[in-house]
Formats: sequence, structure tokens, C-alpha cells
Amino acid sequence: MTQNVGGLDRVLRIVVGLVLIALAATGTVGAWGYIGVVPLLTGLIRYCPAYSIFGCKTGGGSCGTGCGTGCKTDCK
Repeated sequence: MTQNVGGLDRVLRIVVGLVLIALAATGTVGAWGYIGVVPLLTGLIRYCPAYSIFGCKTGGGSCGTGCGTGCKTDCK
């Protein structure tokens, strides 16, 4: 499994995930807040399945061209 989530993207995912989980745990938002587990996990493991499907990559890696710039075909 190749990492496809870069530095800033990773930090934002972790922060948003933790905030949503905290809001759900304190009852500020409904149970839907526990969806924050998804960005938290993708940020921690640095892999997003949706990025793989669409050929996106926000990390440096072998091409580092970023999401939506043809990385899937340009780097092989």
C-alpha cells in the first residue's frame, strides 16, 4: 500500500477527525460526528482509498505532482 496523503493533508485530516470525534463524544453534534474516524485513520496511515481510485496524491513520493494532475499515468 503506497502512501498517497502528504504532510499538510495528513495534519488537516487528523485535526478534523479528532475535532469531530470530540464534538460527538461531548454531545455537541449528533452521532454523525463519529464519522471523524475516517479522516483520522486515513491521516494516521497516510493512505486514502478514494485518492487511489481517482489517481490523486498529495505527498511527495515518486512524482509529487499533486491531485488531479495526471500523476497516475505520468509516474509509471
